[in-house]
Amino acid sequence: MLKAVLGRRGAQGPLPPPGTRFRPLSFEVPKPLFPVAGVPMIQHHIEACAQVMGNSLGFYQARWALTGSWGLGGSYQSSFGGSGLPGFRYLQEFAPLGTGGSIFPEPDPAGVPKPSCLKDVCSDFPLGAMLEAHRRQPHPFLLLGTTANRTQSLNYGCIVENPETHEVLHYVEKPSTFVSDIINCGIYLFSPEALKPLPGALGWPGAGTIRLEQDVFTALSGQGQIYVHLTDGIWSQIKSAGSALYASRLYLNRYQVTHPERLAELAPGGPCIRGNVYIHPTAKVASSAVLGPNVSIGEGVTVGEGVRLRESIVLHGATLQEHTCVLHSIVGWGSTVGRWARVEGTPNDPNPNDPRARMDSESLFRDGKLLPAITILGCRVRIPAEVLILNSIVLPHKELSRSFTNQIIL
Repeated sequence: MLKAVLGRRGAQGPLPPPGTRFRPLSFEVPKPLFPVAGVPMIQHHIEACAQVMGNSLGFYQARWALTGSWGLGGSYQSSFGGSGLPGFRYLQEFAPLGTGGSIFPEPDPAGVPKPSCLKDVCSDFPLGAMLEAHRRQPHPFLLLGTTANRTQSLNYGCIVENPETHEVLHYVEKPSTFVSDIINCGIYLFSPEALKPLPGALGWPGAGTIRLEQDVFTALSGQGQIYVHLTDGIWSQIKSAGSALYASRLYLNRYQVTHPERLAELAPGGPCIRGNVYIHPTAKVASSAVLGPNVSIGEGVTVGEGVRLRESIVLHGATLQEHTCVLHSIVGWGSTVGRWARVEGTPNDPNPNDPRARMDSESLFRDGKLLPAITILGCRVRIPAEVLILNSIVLPHKELSRSFTNQIIL
């Protein structure tokens, strides 16, 4: 049985509102259930785990259900033959336990390795390759690692490895100076036997937080306990709305191999499709609309005549009226963009000329000014006809009457 632990990275103190850096989108839905490439974020994790063996599921907020209108809907059910959530159990945290605390209270009696998938990463999840590496040479802990450039590596957990055995010799979480260009992907494979002695060895009384990165990996590095499995596949953190848009692009591109049925195709009488596009079956898209690349259209969306959509996510129930233009933006649930309006943002993608570049940690402000970024329309926002909304964030339930540039509209 695999155990997918979907708790927060490094939680401290009282349970915070979910997805603080994901606002205003997390006002309506917890970040793990936000649609990325047309399906909830954690569905990508679950599908990867299900390809390996049965699963149990860790989750921390009982008030957010994983099924229902905000949760795992029809696309998830069809992925598993309409059988609901087979083999999954909810493990609620009544107090914050950190990235490691939720693992220790419930050891796996089956005695098999268990991956821990954290909710805020996008990846092709090479769990099969990690399991195969574990079978060839059993390791107490196996981390998935990738590379980053020297500057961006400081934003992640850095791994110094033995290049021959891949043992982790040194681990530092977000160092202040350069340590290594190998970074922690936040996906781990554990042997249950290795977990049992850790609470006592680390002085963890079974209450409060225990952080895998700082409390476990740092302490056990160089002791023959932790190894790294390097991947050159897709990987990115999903910390903000901008990184969700980038993750959507990565997953849509991967659909060509994993789920080609999810990608829209050119059809007689249908819209013009350019590149990778996801359209929910219930969406109504006019034949003169031009979509793509990297576009995801949610349930019940209406796209009018002459609409241009590119590098954007349109969430369910939204309406794009005739001849609107939406670029590098996220249109919230039930929002309306009026005729001939333009909604545009500025992407913050990794440097395409650097193969090791990653998404930068986004900051909204510099020198008191709002930095250019993707445009986000919160839930049930109304944009009038013939206006421009550029590099702005509009909080939910706002009805605008004019154009805005580089502003947060409260």
